[in-house]
Amino acid sequence: MIKRLNYQQIDFEKYQNCIETSVQRNFYAKKEILDTLCEKWELLVSGDYDFVMPVPLKKKYGFHFVLMPLFCQQLGVFSKAVNCEMEQQFLTSLEENYRVFSYYFNHQNTFNEDLKVKKNYFIERTEYSVLRKNYFKGRKSTVKTAQYLDFKEVGLAETFGFITDNFKGLEKKSDLQKFLSYLKFLETKKMLRIFGAFKENQLASLAIMISEGESFALLGLVNDEKCRLDNGASYLIDRILKENIHEKSFDFMGGSIRGIEVFFKSFGSVLQEYPVLENTKKDLLLNILRK
Repeated sequence: MIKRLNYQQIDFEKYQNCIETSVQRNFYAKKEILDTLCEKWELLVSGDYDFVMPVPLKKKYGFHFVLMPLFCQQLGVFSKAVNCEMEQQFLTSLEENYRVFSYYFNHQNTFNEDLKVKKNYFIERTEYSVLRKNYFKGRKSTVKTAQYLDFKEVGLAETFGFITDNFKGLEKKSDLQKFLSYLKFLETKKMLRIFGAFKENQLASLAIMISEGESFALLGLVNDEKCRLDNGASYLIDRILKENIHEKSFDFMGGSIRGIEVFFKSFGSVLQEYPVLENTKKDLLLNILRK
């Protein structure tokens, strides 16, 4: 039996234990991450926290909808062993108990019905010399031509203005503020790493990383448009992989947009598709009216 728990009813010690020991483990499902990114969230749970599924909520038009928050890529069902039958039951429970605008499961969740999928690219821990053989020929050449750049790890305070002035991909100014607040939060949790590519002592590109345990996740690439031809992004990704891939996996955190997908693939990464449940505003409105 799957129970729906509001935030106050959750036993967070048991929840965190389930997340940390699950085969689907990822940092998106951590309590402190969800508390930071979600307006509100609840939990679907089975047994004594044998299976858990965090559900992010946002209030709009007087109703609460399930809506994936910005900067949260994958949630879904977490458990010590994969159980496709239970995962299907959680999907059914989600649809029966909530008005779902968007919910993204993790790449290890599978279902009987066909859901849409989004793409992510990932590199397991390996030796750099082995990974480098899987680079696209063009990427090897691009990285080689950018070796005149200088590599340096930098802090948030010294790069805050650069990020504010050059970050792209967010539609609203308020979303940029959320992003900057998220960076500050990650810094307090010692989960933020920022690497810069410098041209003649001037910052040209930044790679903003989430560091958690034995994994790196790419939160953003920020480039000075004037330095676009210097290939700072390629240089940074290659240098980070060279110095860390033997001890940290690398999650590109995306790849559904064609140009970005090709860029991520060119570093020898592997496709990870994850199922998503999405409904249009029209479908949700009709659902509300029927009830």
